[in-house]
Amino acid sequence: MNKKTIKWGIIGCGKIAHKFATDLLTIQDAELVAVASRSRENGDTFANKYNAKKVYTSYEDLAKDHDVNAVYVATPHSFHKAHSILCMQHKKAVLCEKPFAMNAAEVEEMIAVAKENNVLLMEALWTYFLPHYQYVLDIFKTKQFGELKEIKADFGFKATYNLESRLLKKEVGGGSLLDIGIYPIFTALSTLGMPNSIAAKATYFETGADSECNMVFNYSKAKASLKSTLLENTPTEAIFSFEDATVQINTMFHQPSTVTIYKNGLEETIDFGYKTIGYNFETQHFNQLLRENKTESDIMTFEFSRKLIQTLDKVREIIGLEY
Repeated sequence: MNKKTIKWGIIGCGKIAHKFATDLLTIQDAELVAVASRSRENGDTFANKYNAKKVYTSYEDLAKDHDVNAVYVATPHSFHKAHSILCMQHKKAVLCEKPFAMNAAEVEEMIAVAKENNVLLMEALWTYFLPHYQYVLDIFKTKQFGELKEIKADFGFKATYNLESRLLKKEVGGGSLLDIGIYPIFTALSTLGMPNSIAAKATYFETGADSECNMVFNYSKAKASLKSTLLENTPTEAIFSFEDATVQINTMFHQPSTVTIYKNGLEETIDFGYKTIGYNFETQHFNQLLRENKTESDIMTFEFSRKLIQTLDKVREIIGLEY
């Protein structure tokens, strides 16, 4: 597959699938060949917009398509496991939107199926692959400004109060924690690792989905204060306080953004010159893994996905959130 164009299928034609497909068009040697939606009308509209040749109303039919090399799973959280396994059982590489699944047990099942079928599986946590985030990770790893002492990261927006919205439906994994709280948690795990202890509290919508979650991750020599909310617009920044400087990923830290370094009373802002939405970076990484016949990412590893879902499970346990 070294010289072949990698042919993609997309399952689920919602908002995030549109973003993924938009950036897929910017990648050489990648092509969207098929989409699957429960609604024929939505599938046709999506396919026409992004030049896909085939439209399915059955996810299994897409999984069986011999022209498809890789599938992007963009259905609601509660369907990630089933749809990923369906594709992997038909020997398709799977890039599954975050969160990987609803709990750690589901993630283990997905990983087991990937290994059993010897196919590539990766959680699509796009932030990990963005140049500005890799830049901050490099600062952390090289100890350029000394040890990391504290993280403050938030993600919040005022959601439309619609009880029929996926975002407010607990049964499909709606609520702030799985949808957006995963990003602040990611900042802590990708730098400081697994915490020694966690404190958390939450508020809820009448549907039972969490409307807001405040968390503190405690480490032996550091701490992370994290927040997700669907009740208000927040700065949505990630601030890393090192011994010798403060490094801030500016608003909408989880997507293409700028980084400001505060040191000795001076500040410098780095602009990374993004020209896409930002989904192309994880997709290009995935494409390269597929060309090299790899079955696991060396960045978004299975072990990291495990730690991420285990941490989400722990927070849910503390706040009493059950699906």
